[in-house]
Amino acid sequence: MHSVQMSRDLQDDATAWRRYLHQNPELDYQVLNTAAFVTQKLASFGINHIETGIAETGIVALIQGDGGDGPTIGLRADMDALPIVESSNNPWSSKIPGRMHACGHDGHTAMLLGAARQLANTRNFKGTVALIFQPAEEDGRGAQRMVQEGIMDRFGISRVFGMHNSPGMEIGKFGICDGPIMGALDEFDIIVKGRGGHAASPHMNIDPIVIAAQIVVGLQTLVSRNTDPMESLVISVTKLNAGEAYNIIPEHAQIAGTVRALVPALRDFAERQIYASSQGVARGFGADIEFKYRRLEPATVNHSTETALAVEAARKLVGANSVDDKVRPSLGSEDFAYMLDARPGAYIFIGNGSTASLHNPEYDFNDEALLYGIGYWVNLVETALAR
Repeated sequence: MHSVQMSRDLQDDATAWRRYLHQNPELDYQVLNTAAFVTQKLASFGINHIETGIAETGIVALIQGDGGDGPTIGLRADMDALPIVESSNNPWSSKIPGRMHACGHDGHTAMLLGAARQLANTRNFKGTVALIFQPAEEDGRGAQRMVQEGIMDRFGISRVFGMHNSPGMEIGKFGICDGPIMGALDEFDIIVKGRGGHAASPHMNIDPIVIAAQIVVGLQTLVSRNTDPMESLVISVTKLNAGEAYNIIPEHAQIAGTVRALVPALRDFAERQIYASSQGVARGFGADIEFKYRRLEPATVNHSTETALAVEAARKLVGANSVDDKVRPSLGSEDFAYMLDARPGAYIFIGNGSTASLHNPEYDFNDEALLYGIGYWVNLVETALAR
């Protein structure tokens, strides 16, 4: 069993790695410096099998255990940052204007690097660990591309695990649940097609702005009056655009937004009912709509056996009372869902303390969480691949 104290000699190095990455954030697939940094560190740990250029800038590195033949499990960390101007005012704040690690991927990468060094030193397991460093999580496509490029079959990965920091959860605590733990993400666009004209003569036009307003109000009742309140569905209108002049009723109005759900049936419901409701309102005014619906990311769904393994590994590290195995799912989305669609596995939250929320300009990953993340990864490997 690995304890937090056993990783204390990694504290300074892991913190230095994390802060270096924080100062040098990169976006989407363009994580060139980050990938080079990770590759150099992995090689310095004595890891010989390192493959780069997967999904453009992704990395998979393999560590063989000393316990003989066995299965291969994957551990995934995301590497990309966000297009946000940082305002944390820390000495290690972003050096690149308009970019920052506002979701803690710098910490995720540093934790997996720390675990890689520990596992490469001890190799107290049988089989193989595949370290997956993924680009473009925020883009929502990096995990999907790595799966499409065949990493599961190519490296013989039988199970896959992920981890994300959670602001508001105490340092040293973990949260996980069986089944859906993060929501699916869809996007929709509605173009209301009216008839434009002079603002002084609204009776001669078909005003798409009035129609769009009615549609937006109507969409609010799809959840509150048409779905089970015990199920999770969120429909959010995030764009409403129309017109350019004070005295002209425009031809069109645009509505756009997102749908988040934990089960596929609610995605089907949302797509069907958003269209039906919007079209009904528009036709009642003599207008029509153009409707587009895009399914971006599936729900992140933990598998039962792998969730139990994750809980066991975390409790070995911090004790039973510090691991909530029935944590409330989040309706935020996570492209690790594609990896869990490809292989059984589990996704866990790790406490980040009382920091600013994710995607906030004042956010920063809490370096006190690093050793807990490293310890969890090591315990997970030694539990799942016990000699």
